[in-house]
Amino acid sequence: MAGKLYIVCTPIGNLEDITLRALRILKEADLIAAEDTRVTRKLLSHYDIHTPTTAYHQHSKGRKAAQIADLLQEGKNVALVSDAGTPGISDPGHELIADCIERGIDVVFAPGANAIVMALVVSGLPTTHFAFDGFPPRKDSERRAFFQSLRAEGRTIVLYESPLRLVSFLRAAMEELGDRRAAVLREATKVFEEVFRGRISDAIERFIARKPRGEVTVVIEGCGVEEQLERQPSSVEDRLRELIDQGLSQRDAVRQVAADLRIPHREAYAAMLRVSGRSPRGV
Repeated sequence: MAGKLYIVCTPIGNLEDITLRALRILKEADLIAAEDTRVTRKLLSHYDIHTPTTAYHQHSKGRKAAQIADLLQEGKNVALVSDAGTPGISDPGHELIADCIERGIDVVFAPGANAIVMALVVSGLPTTHFAFDGFPPRKDSERRAFFQSLRAEGRTIVLYESPLRLVSFLRAAMEELGDRRAAVLREATKVFEEVFRGRISDAIERFIARKPRGEVTVVIEGCGVEEQLERQPSSVEDRLRELIDQGLSQRDAVRQVAADLRIPHREAYAAMLRVSGRSPRGV
């Protein structure tokens, strides 16, 4: 009988923020697949857990995912953890989870700490609807295009960013989205936790004066209804042309339009056929 893959949430800073169930699973598992075994070992040592660990990160995911899935099919129980928070969100855990689902292996989720939800709640911005977009691109041109694609997003926007790029990130956001309300959560649950709330311009001033350190989550106000109507392209084709002019490939433009306008992929694909006047390559 195949084993089970346990998705175990770990603390995002404070080691007390782990559930009793998570501790039990980590103790009883045959193996722990960790993003960084050195980071995970600190948590395990704190709770006197001696389960063997193996590295599973973005540089080892392909073949390693298959190896872990093989162990599961042999009957071993594996706990998947990231350095902090929820595995599978902006990390390679998704590939292993998808592989296990395809093989018919049980995937069990043990919920816990999550920086996305924490930042959203403490931001004071609307929480009824929100969009999480992971880490924005690093290159200036791609980052500008990224924020341009969010101009008409009415939901509260949650993003991750490196403290080293936070100021340039905020400047790009202000340039493309305007001076919206925002919150920056830094060092969540740790001794020097900070939640900065204000306008994007206020955040820029704040983090120029005092360079940020530690993990950063940024929450940005969505645009209002009037701004959505003002910014929304008059047609799917207009939006495709706009994205292509910004340098996106036809494939990426189709995906982006489908997401932005919340339309089926096939509808965006058909619009690309009309825009290009021929079958688009690689769409």
